[in-house]
Amino acid sequence: MTNDMPDVTPSPARPMRRRALVLGAVVVGAIAGYAGVSYLSDRAPSGDPSCQPAVALSKRLAPLARGEVAALTMATAPLKLPDLAFVDGEGQPKKLSDWRGKTVLVNLWATWCVPCRKEMPALDELQGKLGGADFEVVAINIDTRDPQKPKAFLKDGNLTKLGYFADANAKVFQDLKAVGRALGMPTSVLVDAKGCEIATIAGPAEWASEDALKLVRAAVKPAAAGM
Repeated sequence: MTNDMPDVTPSPARPMRRRALVLGAVVVGAIAGYAGVSYLSDRAPSGDPSCQPAVALSKRLAPLARGEVAALTMATAPLKLPDLAFVDGEGQPKKLSDWRGKTVLVNLWATWCVPCRKEMPALDELQGKLGGADFEVVAINIDTRDPQKPKAFLKDGNLTKLGYFADANAKVFQDLKAVGRALGMPTSVLVDAKGCEIATIAGPAEWASEDALKLVRAAVKPAAAGM
């Protein structure tokens, strides 16, 4: 017997066409979304252009960030540090911009910070060996209670080569934290003569070691170091 029932199996053409249209819309949307993200990325600020030389120097110095200074994070994007405000040992106001023209190692420390206290002799020695017209360690104390305590600590430790700088409100820490450069204590930032970041380290380092001295010398006088 011949089966005269019509074939009611739906044609695959229509669902396939619908799927193709949906897939096409998804692809177009994805491309548009990517283009939008790419456009926004291209338009995003790229930092202070005057700090590009510091990034280039950082790249050349990177092979020297080893041994006792292996924990240094070298700058990969241009960043001019905030113009940190603090006072000197006489209570006179100071700003980081007062050191323009010098390479500076900015260090934040406190007497309640055990790693800070252990690091201070090395910073004092670094200042004694390399401090001068082209370089200075600017160690800023952020004790907020007894201003005499950090002075007594330096005196008792015979740490006489470092200048005394302090911010009893610890705003310098907040200012560096705001640009992602203070996550704990101690914090040190190597800054070029224009106030631009070269490298940052969260935690202590043996700043009087040969590894540190070689890196700092190269940062101060890159041409003499063959950088």
